[in-house]
Amino acid sequence: NAVIAQKQFSEGSLQYDISISSAKSETPIANSLNGATLTVFLRPEFSRTEMKSTLGTETIVYNNRGGAGFILKEYSGQKLMITMNSDNWVDKNKMYENLNFTIANELFTIGDYKCKKASANMPDGKIIIVYFNPDIIITNKKYNNAFVQLPGLPVQYELHSGNLNFKYTLKIISYDAVSQGKFEIPKTGYRIMT
Repeated sequence: NAVIAQKQFSEGSLQYDISISSAKSETPIANSLNGATLTVFLRPEFSRTEMKSTLGTETIVYNNRGGAGFILKEYSGQKLMITMNSDNWVDKNKMYENLNFTIANELFTIGDYKCKKASANMPDGKIIIVYFNPDIIITNKKYNNAFVQLPGLPVQYELHSGNLNFKYTLKIISYDAVSQGKFEIPKTGYRIMT
């Protein structure tokens, strides 16, 4: 019985395709968001997530060491920047804090990945389901508070918001270096809010 060493993912990017379904048949927002992508850029101390859709782009950058970050929202010509200190960050991610995942034994194949299924109950009563690859460990656990306790790489997961169901599926994983510029706060072009 061979032991496979876990591969550390400390720098690079993950690109997820997002598909959206709705409990109600007529939901224009679901249609306008279909085809959206989520790209996560990681370094050991920084993370940047970009959600792009036909509506616009929302970017979240977080510095683990400094415990602060910012959100950039670009929708219909408007460019807003919301700065966040460590308390704001904790508040924003409170619903995902301390999720305890129950991991099933069976294996699933999603794309090129062998995955295990993990589920956790959220404080609002919803269940989050994640299919993860246990062979790849993300070093920067702070990039997504929902996955701090997850022992592997999230390959596919579902989140519910209102009557919408968002399904994220990993399409591309890159181990290429990420430039420091990706994590720097823009100096101009954004209306600043807190």
